[in-house]
Amino acid sequence: MSTSQRDIEQKRDHLLEILSGYGRVAVAFSAGVDSTVVAHAAQLACGQDAVAVTAVSLSLAAGEKEEAEQLAARIGIRHLVISTQEFSDPNYLKNPVNRCYFCKTELYSRLIEIAPTLGVNVLVNGANLDDRGDYRPGMQAASEFQVRSPLIEAEFTKEDVRELARHWNLPVWDKPATPCLSSRIAYGVEVTPERVRRIDQAEQFLKQLLGVRELRVRCEANDLARIEVPLDALPALLAADVREQVQVEFRRLGFRFVTLDLEGFRSGSMNSVISAETLLGTSGRA
Repeated sequence: MSTSQRDIEQKRDHLLEILSGYGRVAVAFSAGVDSTVVAHAAQLACGQDAVAVTAVSLSLAAGEKEEAEQLAARIGIRHLVISTQEFSDPNYLKNPVNRCYFCKTELYSRLIEIAPTLGVNVLVNGANLDDRGDYRPGMQAASEFQVRSPLIEAEFTKEDVRELARHWNLPVWDKPATPCLSSRIAYGVEVTPERVRRIDQAEQFLKQLLGVRELRVRCEANDLARIEVPLDALPALLAADVREQVQVEFRRLGFRFVTLDLEGFRSGSMNSVISAETLLGTSGRA
């Protein structure tokens, strides 16, 4: 059931009230719909006491930095682009199931480091209520660094976030989720600059070829590419001429094998290999 206009306005006001109570805030701003809503709300609630910070590294997909810059300008919030060095952390490169913990630890460490220069005293992220129902090791890092999640505090679901983004005429209201490129690499397979570059180029190629906004190229062991596209895009991808183009391009990029996942696109499919014991024992929940 969609959120009514009155409900979303009430949640909007609650979100603004929460943010205004934080004081001076820095928003971890990825240009996804969640962090864009938080950045816009922070600008409305805090004005010049708010700043959006976008982290750039090898795991950021092509075009995301530029979109973040455009969105920040549209919102009118102060914006800073920083570089993070998670690829220098051997724990991150080993790609354990809690890889995201090490990435967020690097991000929040950098934000804490520059907070005095930015003149902020609170760090905030774009986590919403639905994120608590998934395996999110990055939430543990947020807790350790006392990062606030205003969308969770204001009880926003993902659907609520999209409704508020549409209410505010933010162009990302229907933007598909864009997790980092490293999340496409199977746990235990080393994260390398070459692999994330290959994944990024493969996904950009498929999106242009098929005209599909949301898909994944998963990198499994032995440099096997596992392609996930929406089920209605499967026939087009299986056409002989298209299949041949994909095979040639993926081999050129460095994949040794190319496979198609017949279950189609599904967010977070890599987490299906994580045991229930790990999900319960490795904290990733707020």
